[in-house]
Amino acid sequence: MPPQTGDTMHLGGIIAALLSALLMGTIGVFSKITGLTAETVTFFRLFFGAGFMLLFLLAVRQGSCLRQWPTWPVLINGGMLAGFIIFYVQAMNLTTMANAIMLVYLAPLTASIYAHFFLGERLNRASILLIAAALLGFAMMMEFRIDFTGGSNHFAGICLAAVASCCYAAFILINRTIKPHVHVFSRTFYQLLTGSLIMLPFLVARPPEISAANWLWLIGTGLFPGFLAILCAVIALNALPAATFGTLAYFEPIAVIAFGWLLFNESLSPLQIAGCLLILGSGIAKAWLSSRPQGAAAGAAASGARGG
Repeated sequence: MPPQTGDTMHLGGIIAALLSALLMGTIGVFSKITGLTAETVTFFRLFFGAGFMLLFLLAVRQGSCLRQWPTWPVLINGGMLAGFIIFYVQAMNLTTMANAIMLVYLAPLTASIYAHFFLGERLNRASILLIAAALLGFAMMMEFRIDFTGGSNHFAGICLAAVASCCYAAFILINRTIKPHVHVFSRTFYQLLTGSLIMLPFLVARPPEISAANWLWLIGTGLFPGFLAILCAVIALNALPAATFGTLAYFEPIAVIAFGWLLFNESLSPLQIAGCLLILGSGIAKAWLSSRPQGAAAGAAASGARGG
């Protein structure tokens, strides 16, 4: 029975990682529709996300989770979450989207390498090849183009994207090291709340003008790429090694491209389609390989029981 419980938790983590990637990808849709500043979108994504998390906890009668001290790593990760979002959005305003995404999505690879050397999450040859394949697929989606000839703000955008990548890698790694006694609901709420409080001074300094329609879109921003996406990410990171989560995280740019194609009539080249398929194949293979040790252990245990 315990091995089955572990397998169920692992499968749940994979599903949560895929949902997180899909929901994270919706932030570009909300940002594009509202046309609001990066600071405004980031604040309300996190603030409304914390509000939805609070309503969820009250609805399932888990409000007691919030009485527990969230620990310093949880609060620090709230800062990493805010930094990742704001620097990523600002980078896209200063450099090309391809440059920003290419740099930011080095974070899962960085986190996997760090976890290999310092967290005991060893990478085998298959894991390395699949992560490399996902990275290649991502480069194919960007059509192997990184523009280093931009205008005066171009270098600043590159630097901000690099900072966003560091924040994202730290978010992955810190969530992997938070003590198990801190409930995933508690850490999700406090990370969202801390991130929104960090963004609040920027909003106070330059109060935005928000239309009635944009208020509805901002509520959606808090619900989908805020509350649901971050909750799924935290659940996934609580159940999966950094390498597995990192590989599945590459489904997010696929979601971004799909939303652009479906909602904004953005076209896909054959090379981009091939890159999407390569990432999908790598993610599915990584998820399957990651689940094999649990299944093998369960089979060995069952065989031992029958032999005894």
